[in-house]
Amino acid sequence: MPRPTMKLVRQQQLIDATLISVERHGLHHSTIITISGLAGLSSGLISHYFGGKQGLVEATFKYLLDELKHALLSRILGENLSPAVRLSMIVESNFTELQRSTAATKTWLSFWSQAVHEPGLARLQNINSKRLYSNLAFSFKQIMPNDEAINCAKQTAAMIDGFWLRSALSRCPEQEFEQAQILCKAFIEAVIVPHGENECR
Repeated sequence: MPRPTMKLVRQQQLIDATLISVERHGLHHSTIITISGLAGLSSGLISHYFGGKQGLVEATFKYLLDELKHALLSRILGENLSPAVRLSMIVESNFTELQRSTAATKTWLSFWSQAVHEPGLARLQNINSKRLYSNLAFSFKQIMPNDEAINCAKQTAAMIDGFWLRSALSRCPEQEFEQAQILCKAFIEAVIVPHGENECR
């Protein structure tokens, strides 16, 4: 595998520093100076690679989205999974160690509030929502009629997002994130068992 170029290395350093800066200072108080300082790089590289702070913020959001996608692909690619197990993998990919880390949770919460005002972030969030729904609907449609599958996909997506949010805001997030996965999987099992599927794990 070829080694990443210095450009890619520095871009990832700045993205990682953005996550830490948002965790420590919040999105609004994270500046080019705080981020570059944490990365140990020149502040001019942010403008050079990302066009400024907003471009770096969007790149950081995209990084978290890409990690969500890769978390699922790493679980299902090359595997002959039943629809029920695939649904379980979708749940797990949304509650990985990265996605429930303090840095990621604070960054996600900041991004969601900013997405209301920033078209670039809103577009990325829309992609994220559609991807989750599409993955869920694909598996549910292999188990049940189309209309029922669509409703179950919408309900499950809402549960994943809702439980993730409640867990991120709780006083004991680690315990809540674990419970969230259990409850999401329990819901999936409850709706697929009448259709002869019971292998969700």
